Amino acid sequence: MSQLIYFCGSMLGGRQDAELYARLIEKLRKYGTVLTDHVGDTTMTTEMMAQLEYGNEKSIHDMDMRLLEKCTVVVAEVTQPSLGVGYEIGLAVAAKKRILCLFRPESRNDSKPLRHKRCFS
Repeated sequence: MSQLIYFCGSMLGGRQDAELYARLIEKLRKYGTVLTDHVGDTTMTTEMMAQLEYGNEKSIHDMDMRLLEKCTVVVAEVTQPSLGVGYEIGLAVAAKKRILCLFRPESRNDSKPLRHKRCFS
């Protein structure tokens, strides 16, 4: 069965990881449709994101919430601390979505709750 995948990673604080996000998204496409492939857009800089004219914060939030509701699984790259990614994971937990958190162990930015293997299904 093809999955509808909501991929999340740090957008403002994690642009240095955009290439990694793009590679992960490409691999995830083998398992289904990635609804949020813009997260891995390597041409998007922090400055460009700050000047986005396609919508205001509310419209971006509303779009993300529609995609999160539609998805069958959430894949989150959580190495880079992000309030937004934490928010999305919290909503996914509340909605009983299947969640996979990816973390680079060489980083020291981890969260103890995320280390608990039974935290997410």
